[in-house]
Amino acid sequence: MSARPNDAKTFHALHSGPGLLVLANAWDAQSARIVQEAGGKAIATSSAAVAWSHGYADGHFLPMDVLTATVREIARVVTVPISVDMEGGYSDEPARVGEHVRAIIGAGGIGMNIEDSTKGADLLCRKIEAVKRAAAAEGVDFFVNARCDVYLRKLAEGEAAQAESIARAGAYKNAGADGFFLPGPTDIALFEAVAAAIGMPLNVMARPGAPGRAALEAAGVKRLSAATALSRGAYNAAKALAEAFLRDGDSEALSRNAGPATDFNAWFRT
Repeated sequence: MSARPNDAKTFHALHSGPGLLVLANAWDAQSARIVQEAGGKAIATSSAAVAWSHGYADGHFLPMDVLTATVREIARVVTVPISVDMEGGYSDEPARVGEHVRAIIGAGGIGMNIEDSTKGADLLCRKIEAVKRAAAAEGVDFFVNARCDVYLRKLAEGEAAQAESIARAGAYKNAGADGFFLPGPTDIALFEAVAAAIGMPLNVMARPGAPGRAALEAAGVKRLSAATALSRGAYNAAKALAEAFLRDGDSEALSRNAGPATDFNAWFRT
């Protein structure tokens, strides 16, 4: 299933309104449909959560064809735009990253996260340029959310980290990025300064100590991502259920703690 023509336009618009776009990151068709049923305006995947669901570690270990198949499965069961966490694009060759994005567009994706990690801004700029060329060839206004890992990987500290992050945002914007993802920090003053300086939507990560929705909106943040939180919650709940049932063999407790018998089949009948 190829990307739906209006989905990219819709996804761009979700970043330009007065409020905060909250993304509860999914990892497969079932979790994506749950997010949509819960009111999600778009689906964003988590690279780590997708990798774990297929038995791989995060960090470019997931085969590209498995990611593409996952996006295709998600696109089959949701009607909202899909943005895909592609780590560093699954290659250090910009042209190859562009080809990967064409595959994701063919599967139904209209946007991506792509990160600089420890490899610096220049390489990511070249990847972004290649992605934009590839997407244009497919006729899709593909949303590139450029992730800056200065804080997450502690590449700098204090004022130097803020200055480096803003400088990278400028470089990524010039290369064609549509948004800037700054995971790691929780300082509202930092968010306000970065949002005012970069001239494109700022995305931050939900984590302990992060400001609430109203404060983020007031600071100019446009996007909040759950990252791996939903998948960790789901897997930890499943682990607790399994441990209790294996220990006690209590059918009543298992049924009670599993929650209501939702008719998930009804979501997927065609």
